[in-house]
Amino acid sequence: MSEQLTKHHPDSPNGCDDVSRNVSGNTDFASILDARLSRRNLLKGSFGLAAGSFMSVGLSGCLSSGGGSNKSNAFKLGFTAVARGTDDLLRVPTGYTANALYRLGDPINTTTAAYLNDGTDSAASFQFRAGDHHDGMAYFGLNSSGLAKDLSNAARGLLCMNHENITRIFLHSAADVAAGFNSAARVVAQIDKEVNAHGVSVIEVVKGATFSVNTLSGFNRRYTAASEMTISGPAAGDDLLVTPYSNAGTATRGTLNNCANGVTPWGTYLTCEENWAGYFKRPASATLGAKPAAAQNRYMGSGASNGSYGWANPAGGDTSGVGLYTRWDVTPSGADATADYRNAANTMGWVVEIDPFAPAATPRKRTALGRFGHEGAMPAKAVAGKPIVYYMGDDAQNEYIYKYVSTANWDPADANGGLTSGNKYLDDGKLYVATFNADGSGTWTELNIANPAIAAAAYGFADQADVLINCRLAADAVGATPMDRPEWADVHPVTGDIYVTLTNNSSRGTTGLSTGGKSKGLDAANPRYYNDGEGRTGNPNGHIVRIHESGGDPSATGFNWDVYLFGAEDDQFGNASVNISGLTDDNNFSSPDGLWFSQAVPGLMWLQTDDGAYTDVTNCMMLAALPGKYGDGGAVSVTNVAVPSNAGADQTVTTYAGTDATPATLRRFLVGPKGCEITGITETPDGKTIFVNIQHPGENTAAGDIAIPANYESHWPDGGTARPRSTTVVITKNDGGLIGA
Repeated sequence: MSEQLTKHHPDSPNGCDDVSRNVSGNTDFASILDARLSRRNLLKGSFGLAAGSFMSVGLSGCLSSGGGSNKSNAFKLGFTAVARGTDDLLRVPTGYTANALYRLGDPINTTTAAYLNDGTDSAASFQFRAGDHHDGMAYFGLNSSGLAKDLSNAARGLLCMNHENITRIFLHSAADVAAGFNSAARVVAQIDKEVNAHGVSVIEVVKGATFSVNTLSGFNRRYTAASEMTISGPAAGDDLLVTPYSNAGTATRGTLNNCANGVTPWGTYLTCEENWAGYFKRPASATLGAKPAAAQNRYMGSGASNGSYGWANPAGGDTSGVGLYTRWDVTPSGADATADYRNAANTMGWVVEIDPFAPAATPRKRTALGRFGHEGAMPAKAVAGKPIVYYMGDDAQNEYIYKYVSTANWDPADANGGLTSGNKYLDDGKLYVATFNADGSGTWTELNIANPAIAAAAYGFADQADVLINCRLAADAVGATPMDRPEWADVHPVTGDIYVTLTNNSSRGTTGLSTGGKSKGLDAANPRYYNDGEGRTGNPNGHIVRIHESGGDPSATGFNWDVYLFGAEDDQFGNASVNISGLTDDNNFSSPDGLWFSQAVPGLMWLQTDDGAYTDVTNCMMLAALPGKYGDGGAVSVTNVAVPSNAGADQTVTTYAGTDATPATLRRFLVGPKGCEITGITETPDGKTIFVNIQHPGENTAAGDIAIPANYESHWPDGGTARPRSTTVVITKNDGGLIGA
């Protein structure tokens, strides 16, 4: 087992540990509809594979045949499908080129030395280097002089990018790794490097023969897990946000575990704090009062912990004088919250707004959008005179899907207002959570202290700020539907349908969770329980739910839903209750995570995977899709064999599935190197360049092999005996055309 704590590590702060599961005991659907239709025939067929030539920095072209027509879009997918593979290369279609742009450790200015990539670079230098685990990102155009915003410019722009986590064994020297990482007594310089490798990059990129980073740019900067942040919105100043750093409860240090992202109609970047809870040192919840214990149990778990990286425990104690390390310890130790950091975790878990064009502006944590494991925050189309609406997933097993609706209606005059526009639209609004009904309808329920179910909740909410800070507990109280790890959400720019990836859920259909929570049975929106043949049960391969707002109005409180796609592996092709979407060799996938719609090619969706179930057959991948619209399929009966929560009996569930995928509407575009996750994508405004992030290649390398480069799982992108590095790649079409089309 690898030493670093990624999403698939059992002790990870990043998504798959018991801390990151909803054990609230919320009930699922009370009943399941009887089967009304039998499953339509699965598409079947085999497709020949032909390998292309390998390119520089471990990038290759690879293809297999694909065909078909697409009647629901104005264009066709314009590439041959990339074959699955487990080699240590980045495969893109023939006719495309991929180049490395921004790798872990690359300097963002001219005074920081080139990265040595042997773990000896200083901790302080990481304030001016690319962080680790590149994730969600967005491109914002600059004018040709590089001085001001021009969102239409496809040749010069600012790239804002999240750095979610770290692969610790590749961040430190071989000697440090061999000495081990004692979470009870960490070396201060190691903590500082790890803290600085998290956060966000803002870098200027300029197009020449390909894009490169302009290290002379005054816009370039890093935000880390120690940078100053303002707390804004209705929870700002609440007692639950008071710390020694800010007795007023209006500021904090750092943004953490930044995963997916979003943008605003006024040209700012939203970075989203996902699985931050595991970083904090905490006491056993039984030592706390009833309310603090309930909150800790719901967000962080009930047991004591030093935190996954031990940042609260520098060897020799915290001698910083400003609580630089103590702030990671939420154990009450003083007279009140001004004397210890019991509330520090409450300052994480927010959507954070950054103005890429204003380097001196302090980022703002927007509390009106609620506190949870934010995977992203993507907007519906802004319409003058209508509210601004955002959709968000809470990435943990059995968590919820949320949306935010601003009080103010959109005024295009605010398009250049920067963070001031953010104050208007993101600090005042309503937060909703989704309930998916068995008949294919759904309800958005506002999380408001005036709701009788919330007012009467056992937790005892004090006020609306408490509801926003502990909105998972509020969502429990109103009976929201627990989902299979809601991750990225985005809105189809033509149909307005909302798509949300549900990555997987090992606890779906089980008799209980490891921390003693109530089982999460099957329901229409999460209808599968199966064994993938390798001992994984529940919903190992994930699915994508699609939401259609009532009347096409994003601010509506009612919706309809279906499941756009169900993930499946090739050994499940013949199982109509697993391979419900009729996937084939050219387009099958597991564990959908990143999901993003092109704005330059309306209707083109990109789908990225973060998988641990199918990696014996293929590395993680990115697919291009031309989804139809809500209701293009129908009701489907899913027969689940020997479901534990049903006393080991079979269980049939009726769900609603979109039309089957075909090679014309879903096709594999990219396969990453060994051990990676594909996550984060953006494009230039002309649609002729896309930027894609390759996160944590080589993550399964054992700590004991750090001194033996031949044993590294990956050497990508530098090749040879190099340590692997998370990297942003630039992908273009060799004929200069639109990507994917």
